[in-house]
Parts: sequence; structure tokens; C-alpha cells
Amino acid sequence: MLSPDPLPTPHAREALLRRGRWLALVSLGYMTLEGGASLVAGALAGSVALVGFGLDSMIELASNAAALHRLGADSQVERRARAERRAQRVIAASFVALALYVTGGALRSLWRREAAAPSTLGLIVAGTSIMIMPLLARAKRRVAAGLDSRALRADARQADFCAYLSSILLGGLALNAWLGWWWADPAAALVMAPIIAREGIRGWRGDDCCDAS
Repeated sequence: MLSPDPLPTPHAREALLRRGRWLALVSLGYMTLEGGASLVAGALAGSVALVGFGLDSMIELASNAAALHRLGADSQVERRARAERRAQRVIAASFVALALYVTGGALRSLWRREAAAPSTLGLIVAGTSIMIMPLLARAKRRVAAGLDSRALRADARQADFCAYLSSILLGGLALNAWLGWWWADPAAALVMAPIIAREGIRGWRGDDCCDAS
């Protein structure tokens, strides 16, 4: 039987907190650029998938802000617990609202046969996120494990989630741009919607969806 991992020393814990704050700040900066570029590209191309991806980036900004708040309250257990519960509910509700928006926009595009224009900027954003987000997620998971923090595991899961959505988005944009499949963009959005909604529902219920499994 394996013994539980030992608690980090105060010095090691402080190092983890510094690393966690640095990762959260890097993520805030990148999410701001990613979200802004996605919203602009989506508006120019008429892409519901790109707009949905940009709105997801805004939600991830809230997740990173919650992680920063959690790291700042590390020494105050009661305040930390309240902040985690409150942030979890806010982020979960935002995910459900985003899923409804993406579904409605995608169904409208399919019904009206509205084709999104090819978006080079969208392809660049999606491709960049596929490379960057898994690296951030792995680094955040290490900090979360060291601090034994459910909230930070959730924040790491957000980064994984962004990488998944980036792959779906890239596929839809590429099919639309290179093969002229007008329905690929709203179809990609419809694939994204249940994934987004599932995360929101699990977050609202308080399920720990962020374990290694």
C-alpha cells in the first residue's frame, strides 16, 4: 500500500504559490489575447464557433482570476473555502449560458445555411492554443497537486478544456476554408456545446471533474 504524499514544507509551499501566481498571470494575458482575437475573427468571418471560442476564453479569465484569489488566500482556510465555492458556481453558470448561446447560434446558421467566411486569424488562434494550453495545464496540475487544491485542479482542467475546444475549432475552420464545407463551422460549434454544458453542470453540482482520470 502506497503511503500518502508528504505535505510540502513551508518553503516548498511558498515556491508552489509563487509558481501558481506566475502561471495564473501568464494565463490571464494569453486568454485576453486569445479571446479578443477570436471574437474579432468570429465577427469578421461570421463564425459562431469562433465567437463561442472567444467567449470561452472570457470564462477562462474568470477561472484564472479565481485561481489567483485562491492562491492569495492560501493561509486563510475559511476564506479560501468560501472563495472556491463561490467561484465554482459563477464559472459553472457561465459555462451553461455559453453552451446555450453556442447551440442557438449554430442551429440558426444551419437553418439559414449561413456560411462563415474563411478565417486565417481564426486558424492561427486555434493552432497556437493547441500548442500552448496543454503546457499550461500540465504546469498547473503540478502546482495543484503540491498544494492539494481542488480549485487549482479545476483551473488546470480549464486549460485542458481549452485545448480540446481548439482542436474542434481548428477542424471546423479548416474544413470550411479548404473544402468549402459551409456546415463544418456550425457543426463544430454543436460538438463544442455539450462538452461546455457538461462541465458547467458538473461544476454546479460540485463534482470533482478534475482528477487525473
